[in-house]
Amino acid sequence: MRLEDICTVFWRDWVVLNRRLVKFVLSRMISPVLYLVAFGWGLGRGMAVNGGSYLDFILPGIMALNAMNISFSAVGSPLNMSRLYHKTLEEYLIAPISPGSFVTGKVLAGALRGLISCAVIFILAYLFGAKLAVSIGFLLTLALTCLLFAAMGLVAAMLINSHEDMASFNTYVLLPMSFLCATFFSTDRLPLLLRWFIDLLPLTHATYALRAIGSGLETPWLSVGILAVYTFVLLGVGVWTMIKVRD
Repeated sequence: MRLEDICTVFWRDWVVLNRRLVKFVLSRMISPVLYLVAFGWGLGRGMAVNGGSYLDFILPGIMALNAMNISFSAVGSPLNMSRLYHKTLEEYLIAPISPGSFVTGKVLAGALRGLISCAVIFILAYLFGAKLAVSIGFLLTLALTCLLFAAMGLVAAMLINSHEDMASFNTYVLLPMSFLCATFFSTDRLPLLLRWFIDLLPLTHATYALRAIGSGLETPWLSVGILAVYTFVLLGVGVWTMIKVRD
């Protein structure tokens, strides 16, 4: 891998994003506002969880959920369309750019979109009166979450062979994680077997880590480590798929 090749791939996606940055930010405000109004001001008004407000409890979960959806979709759908229909992926395949450089650049670009979207949530949440302890550890965990799901989007885009199946992946994988992985409620009261399964999912550990750090507690290094393992495995699979396609 060469840094200049990574920057080339990343810069191409940044130019595309920069041309529609205002629209991107405005569109990413809709879902967070709905979540904050419905769960923060609506359901959560006057409700206490673990000694704090329900809004403070769900905010890290909303951020983890947003990081997953935006980072995944920023890479997954465009790359899948590029590979199957537009055939623009072939430009990279014939260019003197290594598979590792391509994967790294694409994942970084997807993670950037996720981080920008999460920054919008930060601002909106504070306007709604939320309190969150933001530290370097919190930001690094959030960045790792964005990298993980951007890498997952790349792997899905390279392995799934139709746009309809990409939509099915969202339905059968991302949607269940959105509601089950401690995003809006604690998993303590779920059946033990289901809780064990949920604890294997990456969004669960992203939510656990962000919630603990955001509450001023010690960093749950086990969850952070699991996120890192998921990320490196998905990056490795992504590089392997690119090598396979090029060959």
